[in-house]
Amino acid sequence: MEQRTLTDYTQLHIWLQENASKTVLLVCDDSIRYMDLFNQYLKRAEKTGMKIIPFKDFQPNPQYESVLRGIELFRRERCDSIIAVGGGSAMDVAKCIKAYANMSGNGENGEYLKQEIVPNAIPFLAIPTTAGTGSEATRYAVIYFDGKKQSITSDTLIPQTVLMNPDVLKTLPMYQRKSTMMDALCHAVESFWSVNSTEESREYSREAIQGVLAHMNGYLNNTEEGNAGMLMAAHTAGKAINVTQTTAGHAMCYKLTGLFGIAHGHAAILCDRILYPWMIENTDKCVDPRGKEYLIRTLDGIARAMGCVDARTGAKKLQEIFLSLGLEVPEASDEQFCELTVSVNPVRLKNHPIALDEATINELYHEILR
Repeated sequence: MEQRTLTDYTQLHIWLQENASKTVLLVCDDSIRYMDLFNQYLKRAEKTGMKIIPFKDFQPNPQYESVLRGIELFRRERCDSIIAVGGGSAMDVAKCIKAYANMSGNGENGEYLKQEIVPNAIPFLAIPTTAGTGSEATRYAVIYFDGKKQSITSDTLIPQTVLMNPDVLKTLPMYQRKSTMMDALCHAVESFWSVNSTEESREYSREAIQGVLAHMNGYLNNTEEGNAGMLMAAHTAGKAINVTQTTAGHAMCYKLTGLFGIAHGHAAILCDRILYPWMIENTDKCVDPRGKEYLIRTLDGIARAMGCVDARTGAKKLQEIFLSLGLEVPEASDEQFCELTVSVNPVRLKNHPIALDEATINELYHEILR
């Protein structure tokens, strides 16, 4: 079923009526406090007899145990639909609650992680409050169990409906504004060069890259048009990675966030601004079955989407964008470089079109960081 997109809170009651919702589990982060208009609509819904059950008991990089608490609340209150409001963590928690809500057992000891996900028809509406993750468009969720990252994948995780209203971005702090925008751009770039790319995904990537660049100034200046454009660009980038998944840039960036306390999108652009020119110089190591010449055309295609004539000028522009944002380049110790090198997720490296060994990863980290 094709995902439906809404743009106005006045359409919320229509969605609730269409799904005959009586008790809604509202999975939300703190951003909901600033959504005055949305909260007004929720109060109107409650006056009609509808029950809104908030669930906020989760943190960034959400834990499996938080999902279990959400499922217990969903079942206890006999909820019949789910609305997710927030960034990637809220989306991931809501996705997993939906996926596991009808499973047998109580989920203890990672039980749900071992079961096959069976699609269900629980109505699921997502309202993203950042323009970056694109999680509302993907079949992926990330949670942590016993300190280890668990990547959950199922088409049933994709919200049937997304409400994208630019008002949610008005109160976004500047650092989060910059980093989430870079996350969206990196999603689009990595999806474009992924070995899993298709004609459809490349069109999503192209549209997302153009959207990010076209609305960058307006978004950074917090204009309504800029916010709306960036929200849509991030959503389109999410559609791209829903087809392809991410590649080496994301595989290399995850550990950076924990080691240096920087945002995910900040870490991603640190990596991709170095990977792009490195790839241009190493197309002879291409592992994409479509071959070296295809990869060269792809790297040029990314540049053209950025308004540049070829890959070299495209890579230069990506670096210029990074520099213009004033994002910090962390300084790493020898011990941290070693820790980073062994941390890279090999699954995402399989999606990268050029082979990367441990020595090369270490060399790249020395270029990425000071």
